[in-house]
Amino acid sequence: MLLPVLLATSLAVESVLGCADHTGRQRGHLSPRHLKRQAASAAAGATVGGSGPAGGSTNSSAPSPDWAYDASYDWGAIQTDYADCQTGTQQSPIALSLTNGLSLYHHPTFDNYDRNVTGNWTNWGYGPSFTLDHAADDYTTLPAMKWDNITAYLKGWHIHAPADHSVGGDRSKAELHLVHVDSKGHENAVLAIRLDPGTTPLPFFRQLPKMIPFQTGPDRSPSRDVAPGQPPRSNKPEVVENTSMNMALVLNSVYQVSEFRTYKGSLTSPPCREGIRWFVARTIAFTSVEQMKAILGASTYSARQEQEVWLHEINSA
Repeated sequence: MLLPVLLATSLAVESVLGCADHTGRQRGHLSPRHLKRQAASAAAGATVGGSGPAGGSTNSSAPSPDWAYDASYDWGAIQTDYADCQTGTQQSPIALSLTNGLSLYHHPTFDNYDRNVTGNWTNWGYGPSFTLDHAADDYTTLPAMKWDNITAYLKGWHIHAPADHSVGGDRSKAELHLVHVDSKGHENAVLAIRLDPGTTPLPFFRQLPKMIPFQTGPDRSPSRDVAPGQPPRSNKPEVVENTSMNMALVLNSVYQVSEFRTYKGSLTSPPCREGIRWFVARTIAFTSVEQMKAILGASTYSARQEQEVWLHEINSA
């Protein structure tokens, strides 16, 4: 009698784990990390499909994401809107090889980067971020990057740690993403600048207020990993409005992006939409040791697993 009972129990367990949920997904295909995120989102009454960092901004009232960077290998299994994460042909980031050389095409030029801009200084949940002020639905007054008769406007920037892109097998401590949009506000280009510690402070970061901590926990609950005797972090990110900065300082640190690698890619978080022109500066921007410690102290892991090179047209015309 024991064998039939065990067999029946085994079939019952398999049926539960493999049962499709209401979204048509097989719950058995989701990682424990994703299931934990979904449970936290459901408990908070949030909808799935939280926005990623692509816009360079953080909405403190946004729903908790149902995905996690440390489980990026199966984003496509979470919901149908994330299908590109699994089936896309130009997914980002990718490993860049020294044998790719540097691009001779699509040279970017920059307009109005040399003037002061104002915006919101905050933390996008994984690291430091800045969103530029602009009139509602009008992005054309923002600093612009141009290439091949295409104009893209700087919406904001954010930092990933460690770097998204490796070059020649080397991965920097962090990577700065300058996110650009078209005149309608749709992301169409990202300028990536790798960051590593050096010996002198980087002027670009010296103009900013103190770093704002990331928020731990998918439900944006107060952090429990603070030092004993210290108050827990707030469950909403701090925002410093009307922060002024000069974006030319970051371009100067990489020689105006005179040397770069470029390819056709995607957003690096769900829904992983493609149609993004990536520019990866050859030059690394070096911070001081203290600046890098501050950046890393305000960051948590936010690097998507590098994707296989496919139809990315690296450095091609």
